[in-house]
Amino acid sequence: MSLSPPSPAILRSRGAIITALGLTQIMAWGSSYYLPAVIAPAVSSDNGWPLAWVVGGLSLGLLVAGLISPRVGSSIERHGGRNVLAFSAGCIGVGQVGLAVAPNLAAYIAAWLIVGLGMGAGLYDAAFATLGRHYGHGARSAITTLTLFGGFASTICWPISAFLLEEVGWRGTCLVYAAVQLVIALPLYLVILPREAPKPPVKPGLNQATPAREGNPDPSIMIVLAATLTLAAVISSTLSVHLLTILQGSGMALAAAVGLGALVGPSQVAARAIEMTIARYHHPILTKFVSVTFVAIGVSALWAGMPIIPLALGFYGAGIGLESIARGTLPLALFGSNGYARLMGRLAMPSLIAQAAAPSAGALLLERFGPHGTLAALSGLALANVILACGLGWRMLRRQESQVQTR
Repeated sequence: MSLSPPSPAILRSRGAIITALGLTQIMAWGSSYYLPAVIAPAVSSDNGWPLAWVVGGLSLGLLVAGLISPRVGSSIERHGGRNVLAFSAGCIGVGQVGLAVAPNLAAYIAAWLIVGLGMGAGLYDAAFATLGRHYGHGARSAITTLTLFGGFASTICWPISAFLLEEVGWRGTCLVYAAVQLVIALPLYLVILPREAPKPPVKPGLNQATPAREGNPDPSIMIVLAATLTLAAVISSTLSVHLLTILQGSGMALAAAVGLGALVGPSQVAARAIEMTIARYHHPILTKFVSVTFVAIGVSALWAGMPIIPLALGFYGAGIGLESIARGTLPLALFGSNGYARLMGRLAMPSLIAQAAAPSAGALLLERFGPHGTLAALSGLALANVILACGLGWRMLRRQESQVQTR
């Protein structure tokens, strides 16, 4: 009797796939989302372009990412993530080349739109969808491990970007990141990620007999889940851009603000590491609830002017660290693996669009109400998110009770 050869998916170990995705996530975040924080002042001063427009390139890129995310999710659901993620590396790489050679502000913005295509097809949501498509219900631990890699993105890439900026200038920095995407990330995706067997498109009405948990999301739960994920994205996006300004607004020196702000990254990683060891013992809704609670404690403590600022930033960092895990694992636990990639694309759209608008809204709040008023607004949003998470948990219990009663 002859044995059939093992499939490519079996030949590629789980560890190799997760490690490859983890490394490429660090490269993708460092080449896109985290780059303007380092190079934007130099771009503005070298060319005389308004800083708001230089930084606004990222916002427009995030807007593009949000608009394409449903299509990205559907593509991953049908064909797997290999080609989509490879496309993302190509777009970020080509976009970085565009940034490096941009002769004027219009070309610079156009290049960010191309980078935005890459962000929509290659950051967390697409990577989570790829793992969910490949591993099904077993993707939870893979998603948690992946976020552990991603937590090092700013810690690794900000110093590298600063070094490159000093050595080769901002245009040279963009070319280096283009090479990273096109020469390292793109081949990694194509070599390590397996080809997936295509799934036929689901026709309307075909799955009416499928339980709501598998492939037919409860609309009320979907709305609350999307709302809480979007609120979390608004808070983290606003503070990622304006945290140093807010800390300096309270009378703190820049060096001290940078030192304290650096605590957020290690807090994220520490919280994710703890979650990775205990995840098997609880439902992801608990991860979500702890996440929003920690963010609310941290932001509210900053607003109240508590003297123990490192503790407040530690709570905030741990909260947003856990949020990344809940963003990927909670939809999987609520609705199952059938249609998970498509669902992640739908959930990503409002979050990414909100992330695109949040920095500008934060700047307006700072201009009108100052750091204290901005923190007050963010505290209100964080407390509202705690209420939403509680409502989500209550709605889950109600659904479980109704399912038990109908059996």
